[in-house]
Amino acid sequence: VQDLVIVDTPSALLVAHKGSSQKVKQAVDILKARGSDTVTTPDTVHRPWGTYASLKEEADYKVKRITVKPGHSLSLQYHHHRAEHWVVVQGTAKIQVGEKEFDTQAGQYRYIPLKEKHRLTNIGKDTLILIEVQCGNYLGEDDIVRLADTYGRT
Repeated sequence: VQDLVIVDTPSALLVAHKGSSQKVKQAVDILKARGSDTVTTPDTVHRPWGTYASLKEEADYKVKRITVKPGHSLSLQYHHHRAEHWVVVQGTAKIQVGEKEFDTQAGQYRYIPLKEKHRLTNIGKDTLILIEVQCGNYLGEDDIVRLADTYGRT
């Protein structure tokens, strides 16, 4: 055990002999070559409205945990390459899909079709927690077209 290096994070576990620790760079290079954002994105990403964390990602889907502070909203946006399923697990959301708005409670969900404008707002007094499942042929964070944004990101 004295000759081991152990690093445990929410997205990775490394167990290696001290003499092999230089091979970590090789592992990172392999992840980069596969297009994994594990090496470039922190486990939890902080935004002015709250946070998101990627829980699972495969070729055609990604699962995220999103938190939204009371009174805050994500940008009004759409995506060229993915549809989304939003499941509220805590709090109360106002979810805009197209021109319609839906008050959505814990245990309820909404589907956001490909290229449909949408927005998520926390209308409750507590932190909103949502599970987002993205489905599509490209799931990068740069596939966000912002139409309106409280935080000046349009």
